[in-house]
Amino acid sequence: MKLKHNKKRNTAFLYEALVKELTKAIVNKDIEKKNALVSMLKENFSTGKVLQKELELIKTLSETKKVDMFTAERLLSESVSRYSRLDADEIFGAQSRLIENINKNFGKEVYSNFVPNYKHLATIWQLFTQNTSVKEKVLLEKALVFSMTAKGKEPVKAKQMPHVDKLVFKTVIENFNKSYDGELLSEQKELLNNYIVSFGANEVEFKVYLNEELGRLKDEVSLLKEKEVMLENKDLANKLDDVRAALDKLQTKKINPAMLEKVMQVQKLVKECAE
Repeated sequence: MKLKHNKKRNTAFLYEALVKELTKAIVNKDIEKKNALVSMLKENFSTGKVLQKELELIKTLSETKKVDMFTAERLLSESVSRYSRLDADEIFGAQSRLIENINKNFGKEVYSNFVPNYKHLATIWQLFTQNTSVKEKVLLEKALVFSMTAKGKEPVKAKQMPHVDKLVFKTVIENFNKSYDGELLSEQKELLNNYIVSFGANEVEFKVYLNEELGRLKDEVSLLKEKEVMLENKDLANKLDDVRAALDKLQTKKINPAMLEKVMQVQKLVKECAE
């Protein structure tokens, strides 16, 4: 089943494409472009903005995995119901302004950025916004319910956490300390702190921080490879190549505790090599 899909009118695609562009700007150390992209993301996707409300509903369906049939159908029904209460004209106007600003400031190549789950986002967009026939609507709903109930590699992660205070943060730190059998490094604590305080708020700032930290680690790895001891030890040099490859993969991974633990492992390894 194929339905016409205009990706520029898919809010989730626009968001993911901008995040990809932001990642490239950080990697290329283009500070001016990075700041402009962060400003654009905040302006359009901050809490309370209509595009942020739409994006959250899309994410509810796109990121939910391995739930039971009843839960999947309830999530789908409630998401469709809430979407119907959003102002379609307000969404269209906000999208139009965003598209115009993207074209003016960054160019149409932004829309060429690879978004891994693009087809899935298109299915959700079609269900939310298309005047589909009864048959098409049922088939779209069936596909989404299947995607939410099908078994995958990743376990289900809670989408939200309750209010996070200092006590909760202390507990998380202690748990990681036990896992690592010692005190956390300052950069590991900073990573955890930024992650925890991002709950319930806009995630843009944390993504910016995380991309910058991954970029810093890449630079550290490059500097380590130039050291004389590394040039003389091929095994260590090869391990650093593996670390660099792992960092590249991490930039495309979904942000969750498992991903953060991998970042923390790299932070520890880089620190030990540097010393």
